Amino acid sequence: MNSTSSLASRRHRRRSTVLTAAVTLPLLAATACGTTTGTGRAAATGPTSPPTTGTATSGGTSGTPAPSRTTAPQTTTAPATGNSGGTSGTSATRVRTGVYFLHGEKVSPAPRTVTAPTTATAAVRALLAGPDRYERAHGRTTAVPSGTRLRSLVVRDHVATVDLSGRYDDGGGSLSMRERLAQVVFTVTRFPTVHKVAFEVDGKAVTSFGAEGIVLNGPVGRADFEDRAPAVLVESPMTGDTARTPLRVWGSANTFEARFRLKVTDATGRTADDVMVKATSGTGTRGTFDVTFPYKAARTGAGLLTAYFLSPKDGRTVTVDTVPLTVNR
Repeated sequence: MNSTSSLASRRHRRRSTVLTAAVTLPLLAATACGTTTGTGRAAATGPTSPPTTGTATSGGTSGTPAPSRTTAPQTTTAPATGNSGGTSGTSATRVRTGVYFLHGEKVSPAPRTVTAPTTATAAVRALLAGPDRYERAHGRTTAVPSGTRLRSLVVRDHVATVDLSGRYDDGGGSLSMRERLAQVVFTVTRFPTVHKVAFEVDGKAVTSFGAEGIVLNGPVGRADFEDRAPAVLVESPMTGDTARTPLRVWGSANTFEARFRLKVTDATGRTADDVMVKATSGTGTRGTFDVTFPYKAARTGAGLLTAYFLSPKDGRTVTVDTVPLTVNR
């Protein structure tokens, strides 16, 4: 081969290498992105939410997050499969959201994955199915009577009209009634397109719910069930998620002077980190928070995220809620 043809061959090989790299890099970037892992335990990446102006540091105060009513659940696109088990020509959008069970007498989100576009409908059906074995083992319960069915769910002008079967208002006192109403309201309003919920039972609008006669004069929202939310409601990570450092935690809070603390306990029972957090508001008004902080775990395994505050009266520790996690080193 003469020198001219040899030079041309080398240039051709260099161009091929560059083109291969240009194709490979985006694929690697796409692979690195988080994906939904179904209804099982998932990574604690959480839904997308507004950016914060700073991050928490050990023993310090976090940056104040931008106010937000709620945030969009995380989505990913996966091939849709037909009844034969093969892959169809269309893609289904998978949405990771949360359904709200009870921890004690307060709402607590658990992760579920649903398929668009009937995301709110699927979320309510997942709620009605109740907590799974892992969630029950960690104290998650439900006030929704077994056998309750969702008849329909329609969203119009940011109001979701939820029609449930007659089993929904069977039995229980006023606390149980408020709990089951709150569970549906928090589950549906996790979607940013829904602000309030109107209830129907067996196709009829509900104005007085249950034997206790809880009055529902119109659509209701989260603020109507402030008593059923813990003082610090951790929206992410959720029950059973896998935590990785740095850990992002976001949610809402209504504590004295808007301050509280978040503690990560690792598999050895040691404190991996303990940070001060300040929400956008407090002392009677629920605000939001969104912080990211590093932690140092001695070992990977079952751990805990604890939200607590120090009593302004006597300085004692008041635990608000706990979220069981797999804590990675």
